[in-house]
Amino acid sequence: QGQLVESGGGLVQTGGSLRLSCTASSFSFHFYAAAWFRQAPGKEPEAIACITSNTGKTVYADSVKGRFTISRDNAKKTVYLQMGSLKPEDTGNYYCAADLVAVEFKCSAFIRPSGYWGQGTQVTVSS
Repeated sequence: QGQLVESGGGLVQTGGSLRLSCTASSFSFHFYAAAWFRQAPGKEPEAIACITSNTGKTVYADSVKGRFTISRDNAKKTVYLQMGSLKPEDTGNYYCAADLVAVEFKCSAFIRPSGYWGQGTQVTVSS
């Protein structure tokens, strides 16, 4: 049974940085596109970044464009989210997904229950 496990969350001050990791196991990660989502308390989940399986094409939500960077290391079966210039509104549970989908102009192709989904890691940005 394949799975995704996130790490790297925590408490950070406004303007700070964090790097999240999402490591895959028991499936051929290098074939899968990957995405990061977040969900703030009382809000709907938001797809914030996604990346193709091997071309490096990336897509970002407007809310994080220019501040966050998604990348991956297929040899380590890991996708990363480098977050900078953090704001209190970035607070939430961040989780990753991997699926055999195309990455075009948005990350809308990642839809549960298709693919693999992690449980998430909490990010809290203090003001």
